[in-house]
Amino acid sequence: MGVRLALAAFVLLADQFSKLAVLRLMEPYQSLPVLPGFNLTLAFNRGASFSFLAEAGGWQRWLFSGISIVAAVVIIVLLRRTPLSDRVNGFGLALVLGGAVGNLVDRLRLGHVVDFLDVYYRAWHWPAFNIADSAICIGAVLLVWGMWRAERAAGGKDLDTP
Repeated sequence: MGVRLALAAFVLLADQFSKLAVLRLMEPYQSLPVLPGFNLTLAFNRGASFSFLAEAGGWQRWLFSGISIVAAVVIIVLLRRTPLSDRVNGFGLALVLGGAVGNLVDRLRLGHVVDFLDVYYRAWHWPAFNIADSAICIGAVLLVWGMWRAERAAGGKDLDTP
């Protein structure tokens, strides 16, 4: 479990250091072109994914913080139950844990999540995101892949059927 927690800690540290750097170097909503289709744009999200409930008046900060805490505890329990040989699911859970805690730190410390990665095509921009969000998405993909592999290994049967 040590390697998995180290991965979660690495994600948390990379996320927090990148956010601190962006907060120190950029003004809110300032956009710096990096590559075609990619900018650094400092933005703040008081809601959840895609700014869900961002304008709800402040109570959502505590709701999403609570959900993040419960999720982190559940993920730690799942990590302890996941065999070390199951690297795909173990790493997936570790990435989700690191990302969830990274965004939780922002919510508790600042009242919002700091986003700064801006991917776009012409005038269409994907909602800004951060390293924590990226880790959560990659972790979720690994978890789906791990479930798919387990189902295939079981001969394509439903895992609940004997």
